[in-house]
Amino acid sequence: VSGASAGQSAERRDVELREGGITRGPTSGRRLAVVFTGHGFAEGGEVILNELGKHKGKGSFFLTGDFLTNTRFKPLVQRIVREGHYLGPHSDKHVLYCLWEGPKKTLITHAEFRADLESNLGKIERFGIPRRQIRYFLPPYEYYNQEIVDWAKELGLTLVNYTPGTRSNADYTGEAEKNFVSSQAIFDSIVAREKKDPNGLNGFLLLLHIGSGPDRRDKFPAWFGELLDTLAGKGYQFVRVDELLERNTPR
Repeated sequence: VSGASAGQSAERRDVELREGGITRGPTSGRRLAVVFTGHGFAEGGEVILNELGKHKGKGSFFLTGDFLTNTRFKPLVQRIVREGHYLGPHSDKHVLYCLWEGPKKTLITHAEFRADLESNLGKIERFGIPRRQIRYFLPPYEYYNQEIVDWAKELGLTLVNYTPGTRSNADYTGEAEKNFVSSQAIFDSIVAREKKDPNGLNGFLLLLHIGSGPDRRDKFPAWFGELLDTLAGKGYQFVRVDELLERNTPR
């Protein structure tokens, strides 16, 4: 990978980076990207799309290859594409890329990473998305290191991750887990961050899950409409991740 492309995102002054991945877009406007990841569950999908439609908003859906080939989820993916939301990769098999503890040592080879992600990209293309439009990648477990960022760049992908500071990414936790966070607490954390941050939620990548499975009864999608109502009332627009990060780029 050339030095120019490797340093591309680092040269941008209007985005926030963490370990080389973009974690926040430009804060100059009241625009944010609601991003969803999906692997094994999708029970929130219809509600999420209905609420985005009501608000004339767009979402960004980062789905694994396993999600995309699950026949039960096919109508949902088709609807995501038909309604103009962003569809991007989340790895083919939801692979853990690096160690949880200590230094973030990469756990897979370059070849394994490439094969896994290429497979994921191929499955997105089957839904009618041209490869050139797939420019952003959200890593599985929202966990990565600089090496993963660089490997993604070689495939023409910019790695993005959620903006820290809210509990939104805990909406998958089940009631029996020690790290369980209620939907009320998630909602309140987003509203509190909007008030506290000098830039509100401008440029935010707000991450949620398209499904949490049977271990969580307190489903956040039931709160999603109220969240969009609250933020729209404060003047926010809900845009695709590529629209958030490429405002000045000809489409």
